[in-house]
Amino acid sequence: MTNKKVEPVNVAIIGATGVVGSTLLSILEERQFPINQLYLLASARSVGETIDFKSEPHWVENIIHFDFTKTQLCFFCASNDVAAEYAPIAAAAGNIVIDKSSHFRYYPDVPLVVPEVNPDALADCHLKNIIASPNCSTIPIAMVLKPIYDLVGIKRINVATYQSVSGTGKDAVTELAEQTGHLLNGIAIKPKVYPQQIAFNVLPHIDDFMENGYTKEEMKIVWELQKIFKDNNLAINPTAVRVPVFYGHSAALHIETKNKITAADATALLQHAPGVKFHHGKYPYPTPVADAAGKDDVYVGRIREDISCENGLNLWVVGDNLRKGAALNAVQIAELVVKHYLC
Repeated sequence: MTNKKVEPVNVAIIGATGVVGSTLLSILEERQFPINQLYLLASARSVGETIDFKSEPHWVENIIHFDFTKTQLCFFCASNDVAAEYAPIAAAAGNIVIDKSSHFRYYPDVPLVVPEVNPDALADCHLKNIIASPNCSTIPIAMVLKPIYDLVGIKRINVATYQSVSGTGKDAVTELAEQTGHLLNGIAIKPKVYPQQIAFNVLPHIDDFMENGYTKEEMKIVWELQKIFKDNNLAINPTAVRVPVFYGHSAALHIETKNKITAADATALLQHAPGVKFHHGKYPYPTPVADAAGKDDVYVGRIREDISCENGLNLWVVGDNLRKGAALNAVQIAELVVKHYLC
């Protein structure tokens, strides 16, 4: 890394009208990110909308007609198809692209970065001028596991995630609210966003099923943790569940470490982990609604030794999937980029 004076940069946000894009705008303003000119881009159906940033209205432009030579940094908060088509164009025009889609995450020459975990991976950001931000479930899991992995090693991870509907987008949030209202009033529903009813229900089905019986969402956790930790021998067994919660993802982590660590030692370790808060009190566990929603930190609680495994440890993790799980992580990457890597 090289330190240099941080100058304001021209920034484009692709997918500015979505839930991640709007959260990104809020965080950029909160953290006083050094922006010179801001361009908001989206598909044709959102063109002409205005969004306020620092009390100034900004028009949403059509990405098809945008000249990427006008910017130095681009945030992609859009679909895989949009990222696949336009991120290389933006990168070729000289931008550093920070992509929240899953399209580039598994490219060997694209760093997959959680700033609190593997910031050194950004040294490869100029190989393609594209940086990938991990899945919204992977990020908090990696942050909690990092200190433990470094101290005693991790052999195996069993993880079940309980993911809120905002991870799917605006339409899913609307669907949960509408289904809840209809069912409470005895009105029949017809699922549109999810394959089955989500209100008052849980669905162990996120993304498509693959040939091995796991969903793609579950395999993302495997692929991404192995890449972030540079450890293809890390054994990971995931289950991803959609739950009727608006904001905030949770995960039940059951890990087997290479060397023994007690629950007390793990608690002490995680109390000093960057971006992580240990939850204690009357109820020794954080929840999405009471703790994580709207917050930047990742919360961990219910740390206990596994009674079925000598080197086993159990942890409960929650985080805001739109903030640290998506927008905040991208902004933190950008802060490092403009400080150390942007020419």
